[in-house]
Amino acid sequence: MQPGISSIPAANSALSSPSAAWSGYTGEDAAATPFSDLFTDAVGEVNQLQDQAQAAVAGLMTGSGVDVHQAMIATQKASMAFELALAVRNKAVQAYQQVIGMQF
Repeated sequence: MQPGISSIPAANSALSSPSAAWSGYTGEDAAATPFSDLFTDAVGEVNQLQDQAQAAVAGLMTGSGVDVHQAMIATQKASMAFELALAVRNKAVQAYQQVIGMQF
């Protein structure tokens, strides 16, 4: 069984019972982590996905046992993660510009 597929039952149980998925969440944890740290971690994960995609494509081109579908999945994951990070960044910049434009 592939690693990504084994997590599907856990995701389905979390979807069927949202309270169980959020049982460990407290507002104090969210307040303790600054947005800059969250964004830095997200950019690091995007970079890691990009590195994995590059390694998969390189493995595909050299014929070192990487399947085409594995390389495509890795590149799509990296692409989607980058687009999400870019959208969050754009919204943060937009919010900042709105705050700067306010008159006090």
